[in-house]
Amino acid sequence: MKFRILAPCLLLSAVSALHAAVKPNALFSDNAVLQQGVSVPIWGTANEGEKVTVSFAGQKVETVARDGKWKVALSLLKASETPQTMTIAGENTITINNVLVGEVWVCSGQSNMEFTLDRAGNADTEIPVANYPKLRMFTVGKNPSLQPLTEETGAWQECSPQTAPKFSAVGYFFGRDLIKSRGCAVGMINTSWGGTVAQAWTSLSGLEKDPRFKGFVQRVNQIVADFPKVSANSAQDQAAYQVALKQWQAEVGRDYNPKESQWSKDVQKAKLEGKPVPPKPVPARPKPVEPPLPMGKVGGPAGTPTLLYNGMVSPLLPYAIKGVIWYQGESNVFNAGEYRSLFPRMIADWREKWNQGAFPFLFVQIAPYNDMTPDIRDAQLITWKNTPNTAMVVTTDVGDAKNIHPKQKEPVGDRLALAARALAYGEKIEYSGPVFDAIRINGNTAVLTFTHSASGLVAKDGELKGFVIAGSDHKFVPAAAKIAGNTVVVSSPDVARPTAVRYGWANVPDVNLFNKEGLPATPFGADSEPAKR
Repeated sequence: MKFRILAPCLLLSAVSALHAAVKPNALFSDNAVLQQGVSVPIWGTANEGEKVTVSFAGQKVETVARDGKWKVALSLLKASETPQTMTIAGENTITINNVLVGEVWVCSGQSNMEFTLDRAGNADTEIPVANYPKLRMFTVGKNPSLQPLTEETGAWQECSPQTAPKFSAVGYFFGRDLIKSRGCAVGMINTSWGGTVAQAWTSLSGLEKDPRFKGFVQRVNQIVADFPKVSANSAQDQAAYQVALKQWQAEVGRDYNPKESQWSKDVQKAKLEGKPVPPKPVPARPKPVEPPLPMGKVGGPAGTPTLLYNGMVSPLLPYAIKGVIWYQGESNVFNAGEYRSLFPRMIADWREKWNQGAFPFLFVQIAPYNDMTPDIRDAQLITWKNTPNTAMVVTTDVGDAKNIHPKQKEPVGDRLALAARALAYGEKIEYSGPVFDAIRINGNTAVLTFTHSASGLVAKDGELKGFVIAGSDHKFVPAAAKIAGNTVVVSSPDVARPTAVRYGWANVPDVNLFNKEGLPATPFGADSEPAKR
């Protein structure tokens, strides 16, 4: 019955589209910011064969709609101080007001990017002064899709004490700092969703390019194939599952759940200490398995490959941008080895789809938290080192061991803006804290050198801490560390011949190595015999 009804509904939609007036994508609306210095695509829908004319900043470009769609490109635009008007004319005319030309950035990721300004630690003092009319904000709605979408909903807003509180805090602070440093308008497009994995933000064709992600591809294809049947039976199956789950929790889960929780903690501890992982406890009766959902696994579309790319990135293409800021990784923490390949594949995928070259991609390293392992930070560090035109912001000093959502978001936005000023705009400034470069064994000491040491290395607030050292047995013990010029010398009386050093290698690093520019060093692992790492 549902499919018999669906066909005429689709037909009515198609007929309606034939009579639709010329309409731009929602990104082209009042208060928008267009990217300066590049060709700027403008696109939308119209009647078949309808002539469409776009006029802006002294330019007038025309095209004819084909298959109900149209697209034109404006030549290089210069940054504007005064708002301008865009007109889009076909059988009807649309006027878009208060448009500025400046810098456009996408901010994306999971909950720490979605985290709004009104929740930030300094919200009470920042919101009253958040009056930046040249900062424009666009928030993409949460919209998973099994197929790539082209239409977006949403609207641009001028930044004010009334509009800023519900925008991404990191996006706000980043945009605010860019306005102060660049002087021109800044547009921030926020497309983020808490609890999401990197594969959800990667296109199907992007995943297909790496055979290591064959499982993701197969899963998506299976979901698409099963969608009609699963949709038809979903309500009934879910109801039966909830009944069975409630009964299991009462009869089995009450005793088993605490054991499973303790096991998870024991696994993390064993991994950090290099010990065997304990066996997982077995419940007295298997837990009911949730039936498949139309959009994928338990937890919804946030964990399903490609769905968020399709619904929350694809509709933005090919809007002209300067670059991307990204804060994600928490949801991939237990697959850190996979993330070493997945994250750079996602970055490459976005660059391929935007077709604007290797634009700057600036990301945040996961902050200290009880459940965030050092392996995920290491995977992010490896991505930075191996992926051109990227930067990584370190947050070891602004985390919260008991809260995965630390409230200190201003330093994160500030440091991202420093990276943008250096990478995207060519300013000769330091944008990173010290990064391990090489290890040299000198008797019973390990001598470490760093890039991004800038004006020099410093130990903030006391003696240098956070280092451990190991010999050939690879058993790490606490180490003494001291700064010697632009090097750090590490040693322990318990290790006669060092082979490896780690810094900040913990879920919650207690560290204090900075450069004199006030930027923290990234955690790292260093072996004098790299093949063993």
